[in-house]
Amino acid sequence: MAEITNQRKGELLQGIFKILMSNQEGLQAKTVLQKLSSIVHPTAFEAACYPERPTVRRFEKITRFSTIPAVKAGWLLKDKGLWSLTDEGRAAFSKYPDPESLYTEARRLYWQWKHVQPDVAEIEKASEESAESATALEEAEESAWSEVEGHLSRMNPYDFQNLVAGLLRGMGYHVVWIAPPGPDKGLDILAHTDPLGVQGPRIKVQVKRQSDKVNVQGIRSFMAILGEGDVGLFVNTGGFTKDAEDEARHQEKRRLMLIDLKRLFDLWVEHYQHIPEEFRRLLPLKAVYFLAPSE
Repeated sequence: MAEITNQRKGELLQGIFKILMSNQEGLQAKTVLQKLSSIVHPTAFEAACYPERPTVRRFEKITRFSTIPAVKAGWLLKDKGLWSLTDEGRAAFSKYPDPESLYTEARRLYWQWKHVQPDVAEIEKASEESAESATALEEAEESAWSEVEGHLSRMNPYDFQNLVAGLLRGMGYHVVWIAPPGPDKGLDILAHTDPLGVQGPRIKVQVKRQSDKVNVQGIRSFMAILGEGDVGLFVNTGGFTKDAEDEARHQEKRRLMLIDLKRLFDLWVEHYQHIPEEFRRLLPLKAVYFLAPSE
C-alpha cells in the first residue's frame, strides 16, 4: 500500500461517497466498485494484479483498504455486502470537498476510535496488518451472503414458507398450521406461544418470496386480518418501503413485526441449533472460522 498516497485514498473514498449519495438505501459492494472504476479511473499500478495473486486486481483491494477509516468514523456502513452512507457520512462529504481532507478527517476519527498510543509507528504497522485481515474477511462475508441470498431467492415459495415455520419452531413457538398450496387469504402460518394456544398472543404470519418491496397498502391489508390479541409477522425477501416500515412502527393497537431477508437470516443463524433437522435442511449452514482483525 506504500505507493498509495492519502490524496489518492481520499479520491477513492470521495468517489464511493458520490455514488452512495444518490443511492440512499445503499448498493452492493460489487456494484459500488464497478461504478467507482468508471469515475475514478484506476492507475496502471492499481489496474494490475498482485504478482502472487494473478487473478486479484489491486484497485478493489486498495479501495476496500481506503474505506476502513470511514467505517470506523461512522460515515460508511457495510452490512452483508451492502454499503451505505450514514447522515454523518453525508455531512462529511459536503464539509470536506477536498479528497485528502476527507480522508485525513476520517483517519483522525479512526485514531480517536483506536485510542491513540505513543508509538504511532507500531500502531500503523499493526493497523495495516489488521486491515489486510479485515478486507479479506469482508470479501469472504460478501461472497457467503451472496450465495445464501441467491439460494433463498431461488427457493420454491412453499419451501420458503416452511423455512419460516421451521425458524419459529426453533425459536420455541408452536406452529399449529401452515397454509397448503393455493389461495391463503393473507395468512400463511399460525403459531402460539404454548402447545394449546391458551396463553399469550396468537401469531399470524404472512410470507412473501419476492424481489419487490411491500408497500404500505400491503401492510394495511395484512393488518386487516389481525385481531386485537394477535401479533403479526410479515416476512418478505425484498423488504419493505419506508412508508410501510413507518406504518408498522407507529401502530398502537396492533403489534406487527416486519422481517426482511437479512433479518430472517440473522435469526436463522442465531437459532440454528434449535431448528428441527427437517427444516434445517432447507438452509443448511456450516461455520467457517477466520482470524478476527484486531480492533
